[in-house]
Amino acid sequence: MSIESARVHQPRLVRSTHAHALVHGSHAAGRANAWLAVKITNAVGSMWCAYAFGMLALVSLPSALQSGDRVTIVSWVSQTFLQLVLLSVIIVGQNVQAAASDARAEADHETLGAVHTLTVAVYAINEQQTAILSRLDERA
Repeated sequence: MSIESARVHQPRLVRSTHAHALVHGSHAAGRANAWLAVKITNAVGSMWCAYAFGMLALVSLPSALQSGDRVTIVSWVSQTFLQLVLLSVIIVGQNVQAAASDARAEADHETLGAVHTLTVAVYAINEQQTAILSRLDERA
């Protein structure tokens, strides 16, 4: 980036919602796909869904235990319980991390906007001082 382009640069805030058009497109079907994907992710990525999946997984636990087969019990734990319940818990964790990242990005944006404003003001003052000094040099 050149100095001149840096001087005229206007900081902008890019939110996660702005990325939806990049992923799915800005046409009606793309917007519908993004909306549906976010709704499903929010539903599955909730602790209430994790609790529901846990209860659903527990339905088949008695039969797995009654079988007495270690492979069946290990399969139930790994394939039924862990995969089903951890799916929601992992999404919840990612949502928490994304919210923290978005908050940091907004705070950084505000800080950089303030720095940009101050830099523009200092640059203007510097130009005025340079003009005054050149006038004084011309008189001397």
